[in-house]
Amino acid sequence: MTRLPAVGITVFARRAARALLGLPALLFVTLQAWAEQPHDWQLGLQPAATPVRDRVDGLNNELLVIITLVTLFVMGLLLYVMIRFNAKRNPVPSRTTHNTLLELVWTMVPVLILVIIAVPSFKLLYFMDDVPHAQMTVKVTGHQWYWSYDYPDQGDFSFDSNILSDAQDKQSGDPRLLGTDNVMVVPVGQVVRVLITSTDVIHSWFVPSAGVQEYAMPGRVNEAWFKFERPGVYYGQCNQICGINHPFMPIEIHAISADAFTKWASDAKKKFSSNDSGALKFAADASR
Repeated sequence: MTRLPAVGITVFARRAARALLGLPALLFVTLQAWAEQPHDWQLGLQPAATPVRDRVDGLNNELLVIITLVTLFVMGLLLYVMIRFNAKRNPVPSRTTHNTLLELVWTMVPVLILVIIAVPSFKLLYFMDDVPHAQMTVKVTGHQWYWSYDYPDQGDFSFDSNILSDAQDKQSGDPRLLGTDNVMVVPVGQVVRVLITSTDVIHSWFVPSAGVQEYAMPGRVNEAWFKFERPGVYYGQCNQICGINHPFMPIEIHAISADAFTKWASDAKKKFSSNDSGALKFAADASR
């Protein structure tokens, strides 16, 4: 066995020490990933805030277990073949070309795995598409390049939601490219039906924490729903390439208590009654 030179051992020891010292920082970054909004070097998915997203995470975890087992099994087979059937152990290779049982097994097992995956997948798709009885409706309209929100059963007011500048993001405390001048506000614990359409090209209304991703298509109204289970500020973006300013169509949702929402809706009805889309940046303590 070749011995490492003393200099090589020293360099290796220094690098190992640096890696160990960096573990606390890595752990800190990993824990940050579980916050309510995206972070640099984020690992994993954003925390679930709705029943739909809870089920999406559940299916994701089930698939992770399945694919891990499949990967380990295939890796084990490869290692077995590499060790058992290498040229040194088998100077005269076998001329076996077919094995009926083996071919049936490696055909049927993947089919069974796909069937096992399909059952919870179809159940989740049905759960996402079957909108329960909604307590309120919000209409979302995509434009190049901003969103409009209508509250038909809260006084029939509407407003436009545009991206904030970097300076405004710093002032309001919003993440860069995710803050908006007028935010969508919904009550916690209520089923909200979202009607989504577009006036020009295909957009996509995507809010990861809510488990909602629905296309906004001109001439068509698509439907989605969510029910936030806790107060908070949730962000999303258009994830359909819709033009030159596609990355500047953020979504900002404030989920607040029912009482706070009633007050907000009353104030918003007065401010937006003429649909002038004035500056209404909801920043109550209940929503932060």
